[in-house]
Amino acid sequence: MHLSLSDLRSRWRRSFFGILWTVIQPLGLTILLSIVFGKIFHSDIADYAPFILSGMILWEFVTASAVGGSLTFVQADAYIKQCRHPLAIYSLRTVLTNLIVFLCASTSLLVWVLIWRPQNFGWTWLAVPTIIPLLVFIAWPLATLLGYIGARFRDLPHALGLVLQALWFISPVYLEPKVFRGGGLDALVDSNPIYHLLQIVRAPLLHGEWPTWQNYGFSFGLVAGLTLLAVLVGRSAEKKVIYYL
Repeated sequence: MHLSLSDLRSRWRRSFFGILWTVIQPLGLTILLSIVFGKIFHSDIADYAPFILSGMILWEFVTASAVGGSLTFVQADAYIKQCRHPLAIYSLRTVLTNLIVFLCASTSLLVWVLIWRPQNFGWTWLAVPTIIPLLVFIAWPLATLLGYIGARFRDLPHALGLVLQALWFISPVYLEPKVFRGGGLDALVDSNPIYHLLQIVRAPLLHGEWPTWQNYGFSFGLVAGLTLLAVLVGRSAEKKVIYYL
């Protein structure tokens, strides 16, 4: 947590708005995209904006954790060379930093929904906080795994840009699921972990409904798969990281 707070202080040092940029940036981009996509898909801006905002906030967390994770050991080389701490500490540092940004940005989504869709407020909102541990336990092993690979192959952050851009196009981040289903691309929705994570937030906030067991099933499956993979790779890779740095 000390390292994460230090990263946040460095990010906004001498900035007038400081951490408020975590709210200003997504809100500004949401308004712009809502106007454009609202015209294209003939959707009401007030209804479409929280859909885009929720997708933007979660997607930024995923991309920042993935790209930041691939660089986490490289950027912490001074600590790694001097201290024999478990390397997962440094990937957790990346995840916690992004989680704080995610939580701050989420306040704008909550306020928007309370103003424009107060009828959705109810018991279903108790499901929203469950996204926090899920994101942590998905992003932490993912960042750790990418950190091992990134220490050895320094082209990984650049390659991730292409991979994440492709994943964005096939995920209902800004485009509604009905757009994919209308084109016969149901698999890009039903088998997409990003969709299920988004539904844990969108179902209660935007529709006043509980997330489905499939949403949690895919999410917990992703946690188990990434954790197992990170542990298996870490057994042989952790001792070699110091030589790659």
